[in-house]
Amino acid sequence: MMLNMFRTLAIMAGFLAVAATARADVSADVSALFDARTVVDRDAAIDGLENADPKNPLVPYVLGTAAFTQALEGLGQALHRHGLESPHSIALPPMRLPVPINADPEPLNYEGFRTILLNFRDGLEAAAAQLGMVPEDVEIGVVVDLAKLSIDLNGDGMLAADESVAAVMAALSGANPHSAAGPPDLTFRFDRADGFWLQGYANFLIAQVDFWLAHDFQTAFDSSFHMLFPRAGLPMQGVLVPPVDATGLLSEWRIADVVSFVHLVNWPVIEPERRQTARLKLLEMIRLSRLNWQAIRAETDNDREWLPGPQQPGISKLTGLEVGEEQVVAWHDALQIAEDLLEGRVLLSHWRIAGKGINVKAFFEAPQTFDLVLALTGPGVVPYLENGTLITSETFGRVLQQFGGPAFLGYALWFN
Repeated sequence: MMLNMFRTLAIMAGFLAVAATARADVSADVSALFDARTVVDRDAAIDGLENADPKNPLVPYVLGTAAFTQALEGLGQALHRHGLESPHSIALPPMRLPVPINADPEPLNYEGFRTILLNFRDGLEAAAAQLGMVPEDVEIGVVVDLAKLSIDLNGDGMLAADESVAAVMAALSGANPHSAAGPPDLTFRFDRADGFWLQGYANFLIAQVDFWLAHDFQTAFDSSFHMLFPRAGLPMQGVLVPPVDATGLLSEWRIADVVSFVHLVNWPVIEPERRQTARLKLLEMIRLSRLNWQAIRAETDNDREWLPGPQQPGISKLTGLEVGEEQVVAWHDALQIAEDLLEGRVLLSHWRIAGKGINVKAFFEAPQTFDLVLALTGPGVVPYLENGTLITSETFGRVLQQFGGPAFLGYALWFN
């Protein structure tokens, strides 16, 4: 009996030693991942995590975060290869990545651009899947300086400061990363709530990409995307792109191409299942946002919060905003409105149509050619009109008022 007890204790000690080693290895790989200055070092840390114990919740949490940044990195490198010069007015936020200028870009065509979007989407899907493996009630705490965590946008194998996640975030939001006050301290302690947040953002971006891929937008691409890729050999480059010394990002010729693009958003549906999936991804984003706030409300600390709750007072160094109970309640109201619209429980009113509203669920589930101008003026939404309860501008106005009016957009981008 005594021998069996010693044997049991020895086995338990062995298990504990292995577990302790696994935890140490994970911590070392996590630190190496976030401190890496080269792609080789970062990928080695990712390999270490992929070989770690998958039952450790930190493993899928960090791998999901890494997959999200790698999806952005892959997109950035593809856009850099083809010489992206974004005027920031295009409707797809990922096109605002701070990609360095490429003096010798490779040619690009419509099918190649669709492949870029598809690869980006697949990377985001992988990130969301990893983050979805993290148990909902687990304790997580990872300290990261976003001004140091970088992605390789130009494909040179280095993770430079001007390719930091902080710089990418500033570009995606349209903010200036080089303000006169200097860069803010963007060190955060990411917890379980932030995993829901990032997973939600992945679904939000997937929905946008799927909406594009659901349609044939080749005419718009061929006739206007030289505003984004002026040296990539697009069909109108030789006629409409001026010499190199006249290519300011806000120049008149680019403004003209933006107008052309809007005019050419008359896109036939070629993959209807993608438009249907876009709706489901938006609903998933709403679900994750609710989980995010549930987790935030359960927090009792106030330690370098990415997104604080009302019980964690202070002005955010990320946004300059403070979160109060009024904003959280208003956000949940906004989520409910969005869910009701996406599920077809309520209808979206149109400024020139009385008595009927747009069934947003039908817009996604029974898609027809998407014409932006005709949707705004009325004819394009007629197939989706129904009788029912309308969500009006007054309803949205009440939510906006709870956020202080113009501040709503800032809160919405932050809250996800």
